[in-house]
Amino acid sequence: MNLDLTLRTEIQKAVAELFHQTIEQFQLQPTNVEFEGSHTLVCFPLTRISKLKPEETGNAIGNYLVEHSGIVARFNVVKGFLNLVISDAVWIQVFESIFAQTNYGIAEPTGREVMVEYSSPNTNKPLHLGHLRNNFLGYSVAEIYKAIGYTVHKVQIINDRGIHICKSMAAWKLFGNGETPESSGLKGDKLVGKYYVEFDKNFKAQCKELEEKGTTKEEAEKQAPIMKLAVQMLQQWEQKDLETLKLWSTMNGWVYAGFDATYKRMGVDFEKLYYESTTYLLGKEEVLRGVEQGVFYKKEDGSVWVDLTADGLDQKVLLRSDGTSVYMTQDIGTAILRFRDFPKIEGQIYTVGNEQEYHFKVLFLILGKLGYEWAKKCYHLSYGMVDLPTGKMKSREGTVVDADDLMQEMVEEACKQTKELGKIDELSTEEVNDLAEMIGLGALKFFLLKVDPKKRMMFDPSESIQLQGHTGPFIQYTHARIKSILRKAESMNIAPDVVDVKSLEPAEREVIFKINQYTNKLQEAAREYSPALIANYAYELAKEYNQFYQAIPIFNESDPAKLKFRIAFSQVTASTIAKAMSLLGIRVPERM
Repeated sequence: MNLDLTLRTEIQKAVAELFHQTIEQFQLQPTNVEFEGSHTLVCFPLTRISKLKPEETGNAIGNYLVEHSGIVARFNVVKGFLNLVISDAVWIQVFESIFAQTNYGIAEPTGREVMVEYSSPNTNKPLHLGHLRNNFLGYSVAEIYKAIGYTVHKVQIINDRGIHICKSMAAWKLFGNGETPESSGLKGDKLVGKYYVEFDKNFKAQCKELEEKGTTKEEAEKQAPIMKLAVQMLQQWEQKDLETLKLWSTMNGWVYAGFDATYKRMGVDFEKLYYESTTYLLGKEEVLRGVEQGVFYKKEDGSVWVDLTADGLDQKVLLRSDGTSVYMTQDIGTAILRFRDFPKIEGQIYTVGNEQEYHFKVLFLILGKLGYEWAKKCYHLSYGMVDLPTGKMKSREGTVVDADDLMQEMVEEACKQTKELGKIDELSTEEVNDLAEMIGLGALKFFLLKVDPKKRMMFDPSESIQLQGHTGPFIQYTHARIKSILRKAESMNIAPDVVDVKSLEPAEREVIFKINQYTNKLQEAAREYSPALIANYAYELAKEYNQFYQAIPIFNESDPAKLKFRIAFSQVTASTIAKAMSLLGIRVPERM
């Protein structure tokens, strides 16, 4: 039974009977917690039809629904808001329908396809805290779209070329002494990142020395020997110098191995990888085609530009005077290549920080000017940066919060807290370690995903790991608690059932209402590209169940029908929590 749809139909009938007019659009929302009811009809817009005051309109519709719908048990009107109390018989019917579904909340394949890009790192440093939010967001959006029936293609573009890569290469060439991940004991991405920091340290020292000799700051930055070497290596790479290409390939290989290990622990995956070192070539071809067609123009120095002033933006360079490409060039090539590779996709979702909002406005406009209609279907999932109590992260100075280190710290803290609680004595060492991994990474993911993606956020590791409050571990603990109840019921031969239940406790109604919201929340989260809606839904469901658990001792119930119902009710709650959390990439424990 689709309660929301049925209720909407009954409200339309009420309006037609009472006021002799049909309505298609009206506002039906969850009832404010201060008032009795589950659904609230906003009556103010209906007064033009009813020719009555908002309160009178609400009372008229409420009385009609109680008398004729068979759904509404009673109602109250507060300043033009009609709060509806659904009958227990209907809630039981709603729950019975959900209980009968083996895959509640998982839609059948729709045949529709979408692409989600996330991660998209540079190959000159390891992944950091910002990458964690990016990966968790992109992965979760992909999983949400899969849950509503889409075929989803998860991809990333690896920024594997450019001056930033050559900086690490130059520093390794000068100071590496042949160091490798094997000889250093470092993950490959950390080793390369070490030389990126080394470059910056030496570059600053050389600039300072040149400035002390009277060179201007701007000139010193160009003349610093280590910078000249990096620029030379970039030119050699563009010219396909074999020695430079070999070092580039070797160091990138170290980074990819390091990234793969980090992604595995994060729990994210990709269907296809794209590399800037290849997509920029297609981008250059498209830019030159745009020049021929008059979409772009060349300046006297040979550089290619697009004029977007008519679109409210400015002019943007697409090829430098020496013919080399910019980020925009490769993004043009990447977008086109992806639509060629996956022609059925309805659009691309780019998970990239909000500092790139202007970049994507320009990109989508350029693709449209090149004649690609699908440019209108591209979406920038813009998210806010993650702040720390210590201030802004800086990769060049080596002050970032390393993703591997943070994940390890979270797991270690989870292990410490779990042992302190003393509820894992019967678990093996392997099971304890797996539980700590589950809780630590669950805490991290939930904390980074519970905030609206558009908002900037402060990450607080100590708050995120707490068992009480708006946290992942609180939800995981609730799931483990329900699993314990289900094991006890099984040992007592109490099978879950919904037969012969006639009435509900208020706490039971609240939980069923939350469970019934799940499919709507999925659709809303996909529409808004917001895993935060799922994270907060999971928290609210866990909170409502805990209130039920505190109010009603399950195994003290003497009525066999009610006892079986509460076991069924608990089973569906646990299943829904597990599904919601899985969309966030979070596992939930059987014991905790």
